[in-house]
Amino acid sequence: MSDKNRVLIFDTTLRDGEQSPGATMTHDEKLEIAEMLDEMGVDIIEAGFPIASEGDFRAVSEIATRSKQSVICGLARANIKDIDRCAEAVRNSERPRIHTFIGTSPLHRAIPNLTMDEMADKIHETVTHARNLVDNVQWSPMDATRTEWDYLCRVIEIAIKAGASTINIPDTVGYTAPMESADLIKRLIETVPGADDVIFATHCHNDLGMATANSLAAVAGGARQIECTINGLGERAGNTALEEVVMALKIRNDIMPFSTGIDTKKIMAISRRVATVSGFAVQFNKAIVGKNAFAHESGIHQDGMLKNKETFEIMRPEDVGLSGTSLPLGKHSGRAALRDKLEQLGFEVGDNQLKDIFVRFKDLADRKKEVFDDDIIALTHIGGDTEDDQLKLVTLRVACGTGGPAEATLVLDIDGKEHTAIERGDGPVDASFKAIRALHPNTANLQLYQVNAVTEGTDAQATVSVRLEEDGNIATGQSADTDTVVASAKAYLHALNRLLVRRGRTGEDTKEIRYTDAN
Repeated sequence: MSDKNRVLIFDTTLRDGEQSPGATMTHDEKLEIAEMLDEMGVDIIEAGFPIASEGDFRAVSEIATRSKQSVICGLARANIKDIDRCAEAVRNSERPRIHTFIGTSPLHRAIPNLTMDEMADKIHETVTHARNLVDNVQWSPMDATRTEWDYLCRVIEIAIKAGASTINIPDTVGYTAPMESADLIKRLIETVPGADDVIFATHCHNDLGMATANSLAAVAGGARQIECTINGLGERAGNTALEEVVMALKIRNDIMPFSTGIDTKKIMAISRRVATVSGFAVQFNKAIVGKNAFAHESGIHQDGMLKNKETFEIMRPEDVGLSGTSLPLGKHSGRAALRDKLEQLGFEVGDNQLKDIFVRFKDLADRKKEVFDDDIIALTHIGGDTEDDQLKLVTLRVACGTGGPAEATLVLDIDGKEHTAIERGDGPVDASFKAIRALHPNTANLQLYQVNAVTEGTDAQATVSVRLEEDGNIATGQSADTDTVVASAKAYLHALNRLLVRRGRTGEDTKEIRYTDAN
């Protein structure tokens, strides 16, 4: 492939993806995801919005220091303070980038109440300032697809002259359609002076379900950078999904002769990890990474697959990091077999992590007839208690029937001491949550309670996701267990522990918990 056919992958999971309500990640989780993105060959990682919070600034700074291959980018609004903070955050990267933006459509110009000329002057001033701080500047006219044509050309020309080397064209509200997306990029490249000297990028949202199609159409029109997220995570209906555009370009290279630098065999591992840390489960029928993406239940389909896999599969599971073979695991399996299975599934784990997974695997194998691949994946992504957890489940017993409320008897280890509570509720989960709140009073609001069966059968593991919000802080907890009520209690405790870590805690009396901001 010639360089002109090389498409850069700009991942914004850690910035736009994290802006999904409830998808906030911890500092360590951001570092982990950034490392995985770097290793899979992402060209540019938009690591965060440094001015947004001290936590975002620290995350971008550390990612910039750790990155081995990727350009590390921070987002900044069109003001000097934002840009200075962004430059400070990315300065330790070997390849730093500042991405600055301003809304250029009539609706967005009304927000800062700027005239066209005032906004044009602001663009020139801020892009020039950014270019004086770093060599690599990206500029975006937010809501470009609803901006007047003449004005869009004018401000893009200003940004190029001011030093921007990448011009991103955002479809901020998912308004455009494929033919329009391709035509817009093509016309801009043909019309704007200096367009041949910069890279045009596309950033599409999925409000009408066309983000992937619009991004690929933009590439056909001349864009050479796609902005995307893992699993399509993002505000509202999400962003262009990295796995979809990358695999579309790989599989349909006959009609889209473009290449990326992505190691596609790492796709499944990072998809699952992002789903876990964000608390946003991947829908079963999601393209490329959904549980059913390579599943065949119809008799006709199964018959065709047995005769020739290409009958109903246009890509190999191995190409995205799935195992093509199966080694049944059970209670007699050893660590070597477990490590081999993890490697088949695309996971590389250290000795300490393997030890933790193996303990929980043995416990699960004692309770299940057969441990499936999906069970192993759940064990890998959903860890057990850690030494730093202040709240740990010791025992939980529930009694319920058709004639009255459920009753939960709960024993919690709180900072090394066991405490017991008995509470009633509308059901076993409600009673269990009330018992937790009785022992650990808090004002956290339950925003999400979600249960999914990992596999089929009455002995299937249940994965439970719980999202809590307290004073603007959001934490997601997850757990897996063959007992759905136990998994629910553990997920709730996991979320509470994360809130405690984020906010800090003072006071030793478990009946009177006081919080202070740690950030």
